[in-house]
Amino acid sequence: MDEVPRGSRSRKSVVLNKVTRLLISLLVGSVIWLVKTLLVKLLASSFHVNRFFERIQESVFNQYVLQTLLGPPVMELGKNVVEFAKKGKQISFKRKRSKRCGGREEQEGKIDVGKLNQMRREKVNAWTMKGLMSVISSGFLTISNVIDDDRKDEEITNEVEAKGVGYRIFKNVAKPQSRYIEEEDLLRFLSRQEVDMVFPLFEGASETGKIRKKSLKKWVVNAYVERKSLAHSLDDTKTAVKQVHRLASSIVAVLIIVISLLLMGFATLQILLLLSSQLVLVAFMFGNTCKTVFEAIIFVFVMHPYDVGDRCVIDGVQMIVEEMNILNTVFLRFDNEKIYYPNAVLSTKPISNFFRSPDMQDSVNFSIGFFTSVEKIATFKSRIKSYLESKPMLWHPNHSVVIKDMEDVNKISMTLYVVHTMNYQNIAEKNSRRTELMLELKKIFEDVSIGYTLLPQDVNLNVVSTPPFPNIF
Repeated sequence: MDEVPRGSRSRKSVVLNKVTRLLISLLVGSVIWLVKTLLVKLLASSFHVNRFFERIQESVFNQYVLQTLLGPPVMELGKNVVEFAKKGKQISFKRKRSKRCGGREEQEGKIDVGKLNQMRREKVNAWTMKGLMSVISSGFLTISNVIDDDRKDEEITNEVEAKGVGYRIFKNVAKPQSRYIEEEDLLRFLSRQEVDMVFPLFEGASETGKIRKKSLKKWVVNAYVERKSLAHSLDDTKTAVKQVHRLASSIVAVLIIVISLLLMGFATLQILLLLSSQLVLVAFMFGNTCKTVFEAIIFVFVMHPYDVGDRCVIDGVQMIVEEMNILNTVFLRFDNEKIYYPNAVLSTKPISNFFRSPDMQDSVNFSIGFFTSVEKIATFKSRIKSYLESKPMLWHPNHSVVIKDMEDVNKISMTLYVVHTMNYQNIAEKNSRRTELMLELKKIFEDVSIGYTLLPQDVNLNVVSTPPFPNIF
């Protein structure tokens, strides 16, 4: 047998060694890239679940209620109730998926509202959350037709259409010639458990047991506004997640290159020293930028003090969150002026968020005359109490009238503290309620004859004599 030359054998072993190192480098790089992708996806899904699941759950339930109340009274359909109920409890949505041959196609999916209401945030998986986000992605409330499958779904795209849908629901649910929707009317469309969940959503319904047309329209408008705001929030967070993913991909790509050079044997001690010196230079040039980016990421994904559409107070100025990015946030002031704040700066400022606040307190300062009788003050308090209790949809009954000060035995300074049944997210509604309260106070003051007059003031009049005008005629 012919012997293989030693030189040829050594060359083959060198080639095999290089190929083996290359394959190992590719394998290690692939594993690192896969781990990076999984970590980013898991962190993004966990963030979306923790921040948005309850809001998505509520928004989808509102969509189901709209769809059901616009349809037939399924609880009166007898033997067909099961078929209609199963179909009506599903929310349809369209999800865009990439085709193998390129382009994108729409795929229809359905969500069971009954199962969704029983879900808990801790047990929601990434696939379910992705489907829920697809329902919200359009930003419009979609109403599916549960009777005619050939008829296209209806979308609410503005507040005018939302009010129109509220009017149609009232005509469909309320008894003929009735001015209210009562509990028994809702039971024709929804189950007892669903009615118990729906009734508190309408203003004043829990106290009176009736739903007014105005309250119904207002609820539909609020559902549309919340869906639109939620869609913008999800869209901005998706953009932020993509930016973080690109940043992580860049860092991991550099790490894979360095590991591959080490495994291939190309990275000698001199090369590593050269790279480390370059890294020191890069850190000196971009260290502050990296610190700013890291602080912005912590602010957006960990602190997350607001979402798109929230009304916030920063540096004493009320603004609405218009857009969220990794590095900055765009706010809209009361005069529609856009203000850009770096997130690294916002992380050092106190931020007041009206949307996430509970029912908020308000106060009215006024003064009355010192000689106002105690009986008149007691009558005033009684009238205020009666007024607040007569408006349970606007005010909580707990309130207080406090004497702040007595000045110069002439004036009593007082303050009325009340609690709204809302926070200040809807500032126009808050101002409207406060105006009605101020007018009611004026009326009570007039009825009870409570007023305030200044103390008598000394007025000194000095008469200056002037010489008579000469007669020139």
